[in-house]
Amino acid sequence: MRVLYTFTMYLLTPVILYRLTLRGLRARGYLSRWLERFGFFPDAGLKATVWVHAVSVGEVNAAAPLVEALRRRYADHRIVVTTVTPTGSNRVRQLWGEQLFHVYLPYDLPASVRRFLDRIRPCIAVIMETEIWPNLFFECERRGIPIVVANARLSQKSLRGYGPVRPLARDAIRCATFVAAQSQPDAERLLELGARPERLRVVGNLKYDMHVPADFAAQAAQTRSAWGAARPVWIAASTHEGEELAVIEAHSRLMRRFPDALLLVAPRHPERFKPMAQLCRSYGFATATRSEDHSAAVDTQCFVIDTLGELVAYLACADLAFVAGSLDPIGGHNVLEPAALGVPVLVGPNTFNFTEVTDLLLERGAARRIENAEALAAVLQQLLDDPACRQRMGDAARRTVEEERGAVTRTLAIVERVVAGERVVSADWGGAGA
Repeated sequence: MRVLYTFTMYLLTPVILYRLTLRGLRARGYLSRWLERFGFFPDAGLKATVWVHAVSVGEVNAAAPLVEALRRRYADHRIVVTTVTPTGSNRVRQLWGEQLFHVYLPYDLPASVRRFLDRIRPCIAVIMETEIWPNLFFECERRGIPIVVANARLSQKSLRGYGPVRPLARDAIRCATFVAAQSQPDAERLLELGARPERLRVVGNLKYDMHVPADFAAQAAQTRSAWGAARPVWIAASTHEGEELAVIEAHSRLMRRFPDALLLVAPRHPERFKPMAQLCRSYGFATATRSEDHSAAVDTQCFVIDTLGELVAYLACADLAFVAGSLDPIGGHNVLEPAALGVPVLVGPNTFNFTEVTDLLLERGAARRIENAEALAAVLQQLLDDPACRQRMGDAARRTVEEERGAVTRTLAIVERVVAGERVVSADWGGAGA
């Protein structure tokens, strides 16, 4: 099956390049650094690196506390961080600049993988979340490079999606030295996929360990004072094309009750930045954008965050956060960023990518689920009319995040033992369900 998979990957390479070109027409970053995607980049003389792979922006943000911990623990090692998307690459540069080595992960072609590993020479591979690439995993095992799958998650939809290549995915995940799962349901699905029970443990979600600067609240208050401190502010975070109209419609209805309301909207993908601003203006809203106007003003009604890496700062400025990707069947996005900031969370019906985290916030009274786009405006109005309820939700959100912290410390302990060459088994922590 591996031979068939590899043959198929080679056959699909022209198609992949064609799609890359099409995406590049909308997001120019996809047109650059193509050679890295085949393992071609200058050999920087790296040795015994600590390599972390995070596919895109969300995974980079989740990995950030762990990367910082690894930089402190392995100060004498070069840290390598790889991504797949240009937005992930930009986030890496934004967070660390030249303080670590960054390239794109190559396509899962044997020759490309070998060239890549020949150049970064890792002593360990820390693979974030659900990135299971068979040729990469097999080559790491052949070379004796230990793999830790960190913050591992696997939705029921993703498990079904492996379909006919499931035996290959099983063989690949069994190459992992250890799998640190986010939750018990994730662990159970990873076991069903084929992970070795003795190498699997529930460690928790790294996203709970996000760092919130002590002065964030003061910065947010200062930012809001320039907009008009008393006006209601809500944010639609990580919106997709199919949700944009629902967000604008909700804001239009909301303004009948709160004429001075301000919508902050952050499209998920850069190619949606301009269309989102155009949509806001088509509704007659006074619209500003981060790239052109820098900040909202007292008369701004919609502010489009058309930059990357600034979402958290704007979440801190909001009275309510609607986390998108959840009205359409996309599966939702990270609800922990607003929760850590004490901002009440709204989500749509589709949150299967973050089921456990979302359900916990709902259970603790930190979040509300809306059943459809029409309900968004009604719930926004209800909560903006009830400051005491928002305060209770925000306090519950912050408490939940604080209580669930600790995954970075536990993951770092696993990495330390693996790097030291120790045999790591789940029984050391009380088993996969611990």
